Amino acid sequence: MNIRELKGRKEALGNWGYGDAPEPWQLGLQDPGCYLMEDIVQFHDWIMYILVLILSFVLWLIVRALTTNSTNMYLVDAPVIEIIWTLIPAGVLMFIALPSLKLLYLMDEIGEPALTIKAVGHQWYWSYEYSDYGNSTVEFDSYMIPTSDLNSGDLRLLEVDNRLVVPIHTQVRVLVTGADVLHSFAVPSLAVKIDAVPGRLNQTNFLIKRPGVYYGQCSEICGANHSFMPIVIEGVAMEKYTNWIGALLSE
Repeated sequence: MNIRELKGRKEALGNWGYGDAPEPWQLGLQDPGCYLMEDIVQFHDWIMYILVLILSFVLWLIVRALTTNSTNMYLVDAPVIEIIWTLIPAGVLMFIALPSLKLLYLMDEIGEPALTIKAVGHQWYWSYEYSDYGNSTVEFDSYMIPTSDLNSGDLRLLEVDNRLVVPIHTQVRVLVTGADVLHSFAVPSLAVKIDAVPGRLNQTNFLIKRPGVYYGQCSEICGANHSFMPIVIEGVAMEKYTNWIGALLSE
């Protein structure tokens, strides 16, 4: 069954108020909504720790060289010091590369999904399709809510009329494509960012660990209204999801 009108469904599912959206003057990453994003945040913190140590050491060397009247010959022309400042950076790069490669493989790995959703990027909105339910198919479009129609507490330029609802603790696969031009399906708190290419199906996956509302946007410049096609994924308990999808399939 094709479902085009879903207004009012999101209020029935509830809103948990998690900060899974950009905030004013935000410097850090969004709160992770899946286990993979937790690993990415930890990797980011590890890299920043190494970066601070390296910058502090290099700054100390520069200040020492500028404030010292005489120059140490062993810092200017010495094979030993050349070997040291070649091997140490190589070792640091190895410490960075190994966890980075692990994350890259985990992001590309697609397990056995319990739910498959097709997301199609249009100029300038998203459409979604649930087709795992036999001969019945749930399809709907997701448009940004204009500023004039927002309710109190809604996020400007991020709220949509129909959210993508998925169950938590469930492996979800998303097949992404574009209907007209290049788009990009990106939800930072779920570690999701994949191109929507016309005529091609790309796939990504995520497993939401907690109930919440996760906000994203198209991350590929796709035309005049590129900034006005947000993505909202709502993670709910399996019972609420089955009630929601069951109501749509019965219509």
